[in-house]
Amino acid sequence: MSLVWPWLLGGCLVVVAGVAAVAWRRRGEPSGDARWVAHTEYLEQLPQVQRAMRRYQLVRVAGVVALVLAVVGAGVLAARPVQREVVTERLGTRDIVLCLDVSGSMVPFDSAITATFADLVDSFSGERIALSVFNSTSRTVFPLTDDYTLVLEELETARRALSFDIEGFDPEDPLTWDGLEEILGFISGTEGVVGESSLIGDGLATCALLFDEQATDRSRSIILATDNDVLGEPIYTLPQAVDLVSGRDVQLYGLYGGDESLRGSAQNLEFTTAVEESGGMTWFAEDPTAVRSVIDDVTAQQAVALDDDPQVLLIDRPGPWFALLVIGLVGLVALRWRARE
Repeated sequence: MSLVWPWLLGGCLVVVAGVAAVAWRRRGEPSGDARWVAHTEYLEQLPQVQRAMRRYQLVRVAGVVALVLAVVGAGVLAARPVQREVVTERLGTRDIVLCLDVSGSMVPFDSAITATFADLVDSFSGERIALSVFNSTSRTVFPLTDDYTLVLEELETARRALSFDIEGFDPEDPLTWDGLEEILGFISGTEGVVGESSLIGDGLATCALLFDEQATDRSRSIILATDNDVLGEPIYTLPQAVDLVSGRDVQLYGLYGGDESLRGSAQNLEFTTAVEESGGMTWFAEDPTAVRSVIDDVTAQQAVALDDDPQVLLIDRPGPWFALLVIGLVGLVALRWRARE
């Protein structure tokens, strides 16, 4: 605890001391309203008068104490009592991009992935997160940010939209349309190339370009969820996109969401080989521990801790001194009223 302007308290105490000195010098002097009355000496010997005088003196002393309390409280408040704390923030140095294939076959997996990822956001401290979705073209849902309120809102929006029962959807049955507008709005911008879908390499390349601050020593990771079932002619093949990711010093994690019939297929093997040869790791997307395992590995990565400049925080602590001022003022008013009686 310290005072921002201690000289104000000193000034208040000097003024009080001066007033007290003047009052002490003038003690016993009759006031301008005093009147001398003859033959009243005997009154001082009456027990009732003596008791009244003792009570009066006590009230006066208590009044002085109340005044001192009020002045001290006011003086300290004027001097601004604060608690000083020196804080050095540890800046988050991990960037994570969640890169989701939102083609029809991946929607059920994406919903579970976003829900699990949202559950893990509460454990983050300074990490920046981005979400990009793609099909034949890509859309950045939100760029790298540590605004976790925004992140959770957007992930919840994604979870709700991707919860649409795409397998049970029937264009001719309105009963299956519940949630259709939400998912169409969410995937808007990802179907820019007519007749093509799941252009994995292009989607991954777009995610790799979301990382900024290239001159800063940071840990960068992409969590890619796809079934690698390409339909069309991408600009980047998957191996080329993986090379781009590696060249930008980004760690790649793969969540394979293909149907069980695709396990061990050429698409599955290409995906696993490309990711793991780049130094990354892969899981099956329906594995409930997959996203948590990715985050555990990301947070375990050796990243440089950047210290922000130390900041001195001043936290006002007026509580006890304000209470002292109130007690003193209330006591002074009550005692003054009692002295007049």
